[in-house]
Amino acid sequence: VEKIVGPGNLYVTAAKLLLSSEVGIDFAAGPTELAVVADASADPSLLAWDLLAQAEHDPQTKLWLLTPERELVKKVEEEVKKALKTLPRKKVVERALERGRVVITGDLEEAVEVANLLAPEHLQLAVRNPRKWLRKVRCAGTILLGQKTPPAAGDFAVGPSHVLPTMGVARWRAGLTVYDFLRCPSVQEVSGRGLREVVAVAERLAEAEGLYAHAESLRRRLE
Repeated sequence: VEKIVGPGNLYVTAAKLLLSSEVGIDFAAGPTELAVVADASADPSLLAWDLLAQAEHDPQTKLWLLTPERELVKKVEEEVKKALKTLPRKKVVERALERGRVVITGDLEEAVEVANLLAPEHLQLAVRNPRKWLRKVRCAGTILLGQKTPPAAGDFAVGPSHVLPTMGVARWRAGLTVYDFLRCPSVQEVSGRGLREVVAVAERLAEAEGLYAHAESLRRRLE
């Protein structure tokens, strides 16, 4: 085994971390996450169900609703309360909702910037013109454009890799792709003509660092 990839529970993640000094891993994935950026055009009932759908994964699920619309927040909270009564996994969802956060922003620009700081696993743009705001998103595992693209569809049927970064890892990498299984070694070859120029630079650096053998191995090639 050279590399271990894929999602799992807390025990799977712990095992991957323990083995990461022996084999490669993709990344350590934590509980699932959903951040929703919403404007006044968003349907509060659909927002509520999307948040509940993510919450039923795990009591440790992380949820954020980012919006400048206070009235929308009130409507979403009402819809959540109504829907919660119907859920078989109500206790799991309730514990996840306790961890959830609503962030009232000054405008949509600020909401998207907060999302970039969170770097969530799933980012839903429940806004009037999602493609316009897509250009401003820098950090997210997967980006769901509009309310016709619910997170549940991304979970099961849309198609892209669903091994996604959590815990802010989306700030420096995307989800699992075929590139995780490729190696790209560099290949170096110095020509006879270029050797003198290379040695002139490398020799100075070697001497500055006190690495005599490095410098001498370079000089001897010019003799």
